[in-house]
Amino acid sequence: MPGAVEACVDRYGGAIWNLVRRACTNHAEAEDACQDIFVDLWRHAARFDASLASEWTFVMTVARRRLIDRFRRQSRRIRPGAAGEQVLAGIDAEDVGPDESAIVSEDAKLARAAMVDLSDSQRRVIDMSIFGGMSYPEIADELGLPLGTVKTHARRGLLKLRSLLSNEN
Repeated sequence: MPGAVEACVDRYGGAIWNLVRRACTNHAEAEDACQDIFVDLWRHAARFDASLASEWTFVMTVARRRLIDRFRRQSRRIRPGAAGEQVLAGIDAEDVGPDESAIVSEDAKLARAAMVDLSDSQRRVIDMSIFGGMSYPEIADELGLPLGTVKTHARRGLLKLRSLLSNEN
């Protein structure tokens, strides 16, 4: 279909750009990530099933997963041979070498520090989702909780984090 790529970029470009800019440390990295996301969307467009989710949900899920994959590749490339799995946000700037300090953003440290004010359930769900890359249904299965409860923990936790972080600025 002529113009389909342009229509997709016009429709979802702003939302994907906002998501990517919040996650990436610089403009060039954000542009690369956006391009990767749109290429992946185009390659896998046939996977979209309207009976499973809306088009918006499909696009944003693909975008989120590509970002997670990108950060996992970067962390393996930047921190080869790290003993065990380290959660990026749990690393302090003093704990990393000069080559690694670029991946430890101030925002991530602030967000991780603010997570101590969440309930255990909220913190666990957000940790599994953001840092573990798990979907809400996967988290529900892992924790033995109803899907609605997992979504509620995530939403309340994210709202509380937003509030805590906006008060610090």
